[in-house]
Amino acid sequence: MSTVAIGKKVPAFNLPATGDQQIKLEDLKGSKVVLYFYPKDSTPGCTTEGLDFQASLSKFKRAGAIVLGVSRDSIASHGKFRDKQGFQFDLLSDTDETLCKMFDVIKEKNMYGKKVMGIERSTFLIDEQGILRQEWRKVKVAGHVDEVLAAVKALK
Repeated sequence: MSTVAIGKKVPAFNLPATGDQQIKLEDLKGSKVVLYFYPKDSTPGCTTEGLDFQASLSKFKRAGAIVLGVSRDSIASHGKFRDKQGFQFDLLSDTDETLCKMFDVIKEKNMYGKKVMGIERSTFLIDEQGILRQEWRKVKVAGHVDEVLAAVKALK
């Protein structure tokens, strides 16, 4: 059950992130936040998506936005993934699925004929006041980052 809705304030969260830090939503006030949820570190689609965000990171920064990736992987896994790919944005570890449940991104998926619960690739745009402005669910990686960047730039 999602506790976020477009046009509503996103509930406070606090998660461990790469770089031995905690990321708190309240600390990000004054910046637009692009929060993208991905299934698993170091898998082909997730690597491509991360590299796409990295390639446009300077454009996001110029538009006043912070990019954060979220999955259920550990901080150790995130650190290796981030270092290997050269990501200059933080990855949040949501091992207990607190944020995943808040944003309702845990869905039943079919993995090699088996039903499993996993993260449905999704992205959320939060404005400078902590209000959810846009969401993308069931994301296809190709062209997604450009669409998110256009929405960030359009946000007044």
